[in-house]
Amino acid sequence: MITFKSDRDIEKMRRAGRLVADILKLMRDMVRPGIDTLTMDAAAEELVVKSGAKPAFKGYKVPWVSIPFPGTICASINEEVVHGIPSKDRVLNEGDIISIDTGASLDGFFGDAACTFAVGKISEARQRLLDVTLESLHCGIAAIKPGATLGDVGSAVEQLVTPAGFGLVRDYAGHGIGRRLHEAPQVPNYGEPGSGVTLKSRMTFCVEPMVMSGEERVKNRADHWTVVTADGSDAAHFEHSLLVTDDGAEILTPWE
Repeated sequence: MITFKSDRDIEKMRRAGRLVADILKLMRDMVRPGIDTLTMDAAAEELVVKSGAKPAFKGYKVPWVSIPFPGTICASINEEVVHGIPSKDRVLNEGDIISIDTGASLDGFFGDAACTFAVGKISEARQRLLDVTLESLHCGIAAIKPGATLGDVGSAVEQLVTPAGFGLVRDYAGHGIGRRLHEAPQVPNYGEPGSGVTLKSRMTFCVEPMVMSGEERVKNRADHWTVVTADGSDAAHFEHSLLVTDDGAEILTPWE
């Protein structure tokens, strides 16, 4: 069931969203060659706890994986699409790209966002992947307004990504957000204009394009959490939590 948020709910979601944005800004400042992703995760968790919040991902369970997710952040490097597990052994190297997805629960409401960062100087091909993925997020957000549909949003993302020669991750999608991390509706990064759920003011959901430089297939690693491109190509991921307003969309996770 899709929930519509009250003024009080929205203010709480803004606070949760600002915290998530602060986590991503901290991660951006920490990204450098030689740092390991477990150190980054510990810093993210410290910020969340100091803010009186709880990590949204740590301990998260899904029926098809026996072990709950162990991190405050998902740290996905190069060919890793999403849900990469932070580890002391995962050390960033010059030229890598790393996608950080994170969320927090504050005063009963959630925020969720993601950003892909360059580690030092990256190749032109990787920079173009990041640029196109971020632009596709902006295209999806620009399509949001009362009376539009989720098909309009997904189509806006797809019509930017596919002609640019990149592949979309179609097995994973954005989602509603509020009192729960994942609520209705599902928000695909592709679609037909005019199709799907009609958007109304006070709806809140996440748009999160995941884009690959290769073919449109993904697989899971042996840990059952980490999703990687099937052909080993690079992937990028950007996400915002959003509020549908009377005339467009408000970004609740202002990490940019």
